[in-house]
Amino acid sequence: MPEGHTIHRIARDHTRDFVGHELRVSSPQGRFADEATELDGLRLERVGAHGKHLFYEWSGGRRVHVHLGLYGKFRTRKAPFPEPRGQVRMRVAADERLFDLNGPSKCELLSDEARERLLDRLGPDPLRQDADPEVVWDRVSGSRAAVGTLLLDQSVLAGVGNVYRCEVLFDQRVHPEAPGRDLGRERFDAIWNRLVEWLRIGVKYNRIITADPDAVSKTRGRMRRGERLLVYKKPTCLECDTPIETKLLAARKIYFCPACQTK
Repeated sequence: MPEGHTIHRIARDHTRDFVGHELRVSSPQGRFADEATELDGLRLERVGAHGKHLFYEWSGGRRVHVHLGLYGKFRTRKAPFPEPRGQVRMRVAADERLFDLNGPSKCELLSDEARERLLDRLGPDPLRQDADPEVVWDRVSGSRAAVGTLLLDQSVLAGVGNVYRCEVLFDQRVHPEAPGRDLGRERFDAIWNRLVEWLRIGVKYNRIITADPDAVSKTRGRMRRGERLLVYKKPTCLECDTPIETKLLAARKIYFCPACQTK
């Protein structure tokens, strides 16, 4: 499932390419046909993101909510436009560019009330200017749940996925099964600040990069896949050469160093 940096990058790119245009909206697959008819010809006024959720605001007060889930994908095309490929739930076209949305878990018109209910279920998003880390700290410091579980709980912290979870806990030398209430404020602040830093880097480069580029004598843009991460899917620890261990935590496999990340 795409992590928060990908969703914010999509919002940024779609803002650049489609906001301010009166757009042609269709549903080649047919599952969004009635809603597409309502949107067709309207002006797109804003695209926003919160965690793993996208919101498209149209003239006339219409709003589309998209959650990609495990299989959702956007494809952007330039004119002349090709025929839809696969099961396209929603096609949105300007004069020179369009995007197709395939396989999302959610693509729906959303009322103001439904949007507020959705946002009420989400924790702060580190990529948003209105994010309040105090809200996250209150939820983490009062919980007996493992910090590795809390980091994936979208009601605690929105937008962080499994890769960032593994990487930030290794970076801060925190065992994934440590209770949230034992984390300590200083360590929590370090985790929050690192996530903000890394997520912004992810938006800029459109990929997850947590490793120090100086360590491989390359710029971030030139780092290869195996050089970008610290612990995720690594066979041994980069710091102490201990074999990396895995556990199933919050239904996802977490990678950690048992020597560097002691309980």
